[in-house]
Amino acid sequence: MDQEFWHSRWAENRIGFHQNEENNFLVKYWSKLNAKREESVLVPLCGKSLDLTWLAERQQRVVGVELSKIAVDAFFAENLLTPTVTRLSDSSTEYQFDELTVYCGDFFAIKVETVDYIYDRAALVAMPKERRGEYAAHLLSQLKANGKILLVSLEYPQEKLAGPPFSVDKAEISRLFPNAKVTELEREVAGDDHRRIQQGLEYFHEVVWLIEL
Repeated sequence: MDQEFWHSRWAENRIGFHQNEENNFLVKYWSKLNAKREESVLVPLCGKSLDLTWLAERQQRVVGVELSKIAVDAFFAENLLTPTVTRLSDSSTEYQFDELTVYCGDFFAIKVETVDYIYDRAALVAMPKERRGEYAAHLLSQLKANGKILLVSLEYPQEKLAGPPFSVDKAEISRLFPNAKVTELEREVAGDDHRRIQQGLEYFHEVVWLIEL
């Protein structure tokens, strides 16, 4: 993952991946995990996602990890929250407010207390192929035994479009999580009016997965 690429995207406000409302797949399928209020969830590469506040209304501990300080500061400012800020090292900072803890720094260098669930909307698909194995291993190291992952991925002809976001299909997801049960919950097929189809892709699918250890 090219850190300078993502720093520049936030600095230049080129954040087309950001959604201005809670993700509809999260709202629709979070109940599939049967999460209890006292349980915890990790949101890797969280940006300034409103999914954090949605999850904090339901879970006692919500942990985000984000590389960009611009994104983290924007999240708390836009949600009118004043966190306690603790400098952990030269390269990582902790922001804490009630149920929410957001770590600003390199995801691969930050180790959080293990969680019950992981919600990944735009993290795996942001990883180039050569780093996905490392990403999955680090992710699993922070998930409790018998934990669950709600994952949103993309599928499209990779040779026709340079990522990120990248295409990650079921075969690769199964390879990355070899000891898990991988279940497809929904596949949203882009119509002719979708910008990716209009750019010349034969297909563009957004897919929701439930991954159970």
